[in-house]
Amino acid sequence: MSEIKMPTFLAVESALKDSGLAVTPSELHGLLIGMVSGGLPLDDQTWKPLIYDYTNEGMGWPDSAIKMGEQVFQSTVSELTSDVIVLEMLIPDDTETLMNRADGLSEWVNHFISGLGLVELKMDKASESLKEALLDLEEIARLGIDEDDDLEEQEALFEQVLEHVRICVLTIHAELGQRVHKDSSKTVH
Repeated sequence: MSEIKMPTFLAVESALKDSGLAVTPSELHGLLIGMVSGGLPLDDQTWKPLIYDYTNEGMGWPDSAIKMGEQVFQSTVSELTSDVIVLEMLIPDDTETLMNRADGLSEWVNHFISGLGLVELKMDKASESLKEALLDLEEIARLGIDEDDDLEEQEALFEQVLEHVRICVLTIHAELGQRVHKDSSKTVH
């Protein structure tokens, strides 16, 4: 089985911009992870109309953008449903300024929360740990970098916040996200 690879931030950014879509890779990935973590079915195309409505006034995306979106979606599902869960966020990498990376994380978190809303997250049945994780994410979405403060210290804090976001997202996904069910009726001879 081949592993589905997440496209690079720049490749996704280029496909979205070339298609005239006003959505960033961070926003797209945050939305998709939010929807998948909120219980979106993994084996159909339900995510597409939701993304179209949210990002393009209900209009479909051009082929190049939807192919890139499908690759991001499939790699997201693969990451969140594998035996070893890994959560790589599609935000600007270490070659970008701390300000750009922080903006990307803020976009990602805001759209993750929106993705949960798109799949109609019901908070009345949520556990305390899920509610706490969501409150933490809402607070993180409002954080910013102060250019006047020590950037080295802020870099270290950013890495801690990034790790906390991963933990919050995985907590939410563990409670609400769908699992891939391995077909045990198939036997290999």
